[in-house]
Amino acid sequence: MTLYEIVFSGQIVAGAQLERVQANLGKLFQADAQRLALLFSGRRLVLKNNLDKAAAEKYRSTLERAGALVEVVDMELPMEEVELAPPPDERGYLPVRPGPVVKPGRLQVKPRDVYMAAFVDVDAPDLAIAEVGATMQDPKPPAAPLKLDLSQLSLAPTGSDMGQAKKAAGAPAPDTSHLQLR
Repeated sequence: MTLYEIVFSGQIVAGAQLERVQANLGKLFQADAQRLALLFSGRRLVLKNNLDKAAAEKYRSTLERAGALVEVVDMELPMEEVELAPPPDERGYLPVRPGPVVKPGRLQVKPRDVYMAAFVDVDAPDLAIAEVGATMQDPKPPAAPLKLDLSQLSLAPTGSDMGQAKKAAGAPAPDTSHLQLR
């Protein structure tokens, strides 16, 4: 069975007012201003996935009545291909191959569309997954002891005055002898 997903990129139906469409989608998705800003950012967002043909069409028509242009995309289309760098030979050298230079331990990404083609030259590390229980962090070097000269310091005897500021005497209480309650 073919499954579909609903994709929204911030496009609205021709002749629709942006504020009205945002209000409609806010009601449909019970979304606040922050989520609406994300919806209309222009990024490709999957609103719903794993739908059959009838359900996908129902979502598409409802969103179109609200003023939003959405795509119904077949989820079984091939995804982006990622080609890993070839393993090094016994001397630790990577085999030479024509095309772009691939650094050792780096991924080579083949773009799936024009948007992803902008990321072809991104230098991404090929990170390995460690075994369960393996230490992932490099060990810390032991801390060197601090070289402090404390010979000039001494302790004062218990109860001695260490030069603290004295508390100021409070102002005298006002004279209230002439006041009466009636």
